[in-house]
Amino acid sequence: MTPLSITVSGEAETGQLGQQLALALAPGAVVGLDGPLGAGKTTLVRSVAAALGANPRQVASPTFVLMHQYEARTPIYHFDAYRVKSANEFWELGIQDYFESVGISIIEWASRVVECLPDDHILGRAELTGESSRLWLWSAAGPRSAEILRKLESSWQSRAI
Repeated sequence: MTPLSITVSGEAETGQLGQQLALALAPGAVVGLDGPLGAGKTTLVRSVAAALGANPRQVASPTFVLMHQYEARTPIYHFDAYRVKSANEFWELGIQDYFESVGISIIEWASRVVECLPDDHILGRAELTGESSRLWLWSAAGPRSAEILRKLESSWQSRAI
């Protein structure tokens, strides 16, 4: 699948993107997120969590605790690899158990631990294009993740019409 590019004009559209992503995700999905500080990674996770029935006020960047779990229709495991010293340290957290569960795993700063991600995963990178606008670049590794991105692309295009 060709990488998917989605431009959002601000926080509200980032929230809409998160809602559309949540609708496309399936249990067991693994999503890695990257982008500079303030790019909207946690905002996107908050929107995914809310769309899946979690309390969005509980969603915060797990930088200092490395992982938060949110109760939703499908459990959400929200990781942050910003402070891990190595991919090996991240792996030793037992992340493979989360990846193999029925929950949805979302990893901020995924480029720091990309070698730990399962063969079938999604990567999303936010690039700053203005004061509040962002370009999200999405790619999929594996057939299940490619199908998720096809659903996201279709729902995003339908929403914009």
